[in-house]
Amino acid sequence: MYLINFPNPRRHKFPEWISFGEYFYNARDIIGFGGEMSVENLRSAYRHGIFPWAIEGLPLPWFCPERRAVLEFSDLHIPKSLKKEWKKTNFKLTIDKDFRRVIENCSRVKRAHESGTWITKDFIESYYRFHLSGDAHSVEVWDDAGELVGGLYGVDAGGVFCGESMFFRKSNASKFALLFLIEHLEKRGAWWLDAQVMTPHFEVLGAKEIDREQFLDKLGETQAKNLRLFE
Repeated sequence: MYLINFPNPRRHKFPEWISFGEYFYNARDIIGFGGEMSVENLRSAYRHGIFPWAIEGLPLPWFCPERRAVLEFSDLHIPKSLKKEWKKTNFKLTIDKDFRRVIENCSRVKRAHESGTWITKDFIESYYRFHLSGDAHSVEVWDDAGELVGGLYGVDAGGVFCGESMFFRKSNASKFALLFLIEHLEKRGAWWLDAQVMTPHFEVLGAKEIDREQFLDKLGETQAKNLRLFE
């Protein structure tokens, strides 16, 4: 097993561009390339504000974005229509009941402006091992027939939940998964989560972008509180 010695994001000089063969890529968010997604490497990465995100044709890139999306629960805005549906939903919501099926479903989500998914077979296997180690977690949404209709997964980075992906098969299922997660995290003393990259969905809910230094400060200060987000 090869342990990656990640550069310190605070001191790392992020290049504007990096080339592989005849192609050039914006590298202001990328801290390094290559290495395996072992439990140890993933744990070290997330604890330092870094996460992997596969790009076809490149050695595995590890990201620490220049601009980071975060959702502070005090800023959470739930649209009236969603709040109404949330109060009357008959869906059953659980935590860590079927991590593998959640990440597999997330890998099949069709996304605008993307021809494939970064959640490759290697990612699924790596994050499933990460889940078994107690670091990666899922929220599942079940309908009355016991079918999995939505969910999300992410990583506990030492007291900070880092959201990775979500999916839905029935209306609002992934949104309910997020609201359920936030309620759970608040009970454990958390007051924010890392959304990594801003999306229209998170922006509507009240997420904001902060710069890399602010995020790393926020991450470190929260980790120092030794919150236990999951049993």
